[in-house]
Amino acid sequence: MSKQVDLGIWHRLSQFVIVLIVAACLLGVFFWYLPVFKVNERMRQRIMTLDNEVKAEELKQAQLKTAIRNVRDDPKTVERLAREKLGYAKPGEMVILFEKPKAASVDPSMDPALPR
Repeated sequence: MSKQVDLGIWHRLSQFVIVLIVAACLLGVFFWYLPVFKVNERMRQRIMTLDNEVKAEELKQAQLKTAIRNVRDDPKTVERLAREKLGYAKPGEMVILFEKPKAASVDPSMDPALPR
C-alpha cells in the first residue's frame, strides 16, 4: 500500500508560483513582439494598396496599348481623332464647334437667398 503524503500548502503555493512565472514569461514574450506584429500588419496593408495600384496601372496600360494600336492600324480612328481634336473636315463639310458654357460669376450681394 502506498500512502499519499500531504505536502501541505507550500507545495500548492510553489506550483501556483511556477504557473504565474510561466504566464509572466509568455506575456513578456507577447508584449516584446507586439510592435513587430503591428509593423507586419501595416506592411501587409501597404502591400495590398500597392497591389491595387499595380492592377490599376496595368489596366491603364492595356487601355493605352489598345488606343495606340487603334491609332496605328485603324484609319477610321485617325479620322475620328482628327475631326474631334483638331476640327478637321472633309472637303465640302462644315465644322460647327460648340463651346462649353462658362460659369457665370455670381455676385453675393445680388443673391436674394443670402441675408444682408
